[in-house]
Amino acid sequence: MTDITEQLIDLQTKISYLEHTVDTLNDIVARQDRTIGDLQDQLKLMYGFLKNKDGSDIAPFDLLADKPPHY
Repeated sequence: MTDITEQLIDLQTKISYLEHTVDTLNDIVARQDRTIGDLQDQLKLMYGFLKNKDGSDIAPFDLLADKPPHY
């Protein structure tokens, strides 16, 4: 009977550590989501300030158009 009790205690301990890890990771992901949202808002403001002299918007970033020549 003690073997089953020890196994149960081990499982409960592992679950407790896993719950703590999940809670910590959830907090980190939520913080990163807020940071990304703030950065996107700041980028929108920057695009608003960076207008050409004729008033047209700047072109959005295009990864394929900005490839280095060695690719």
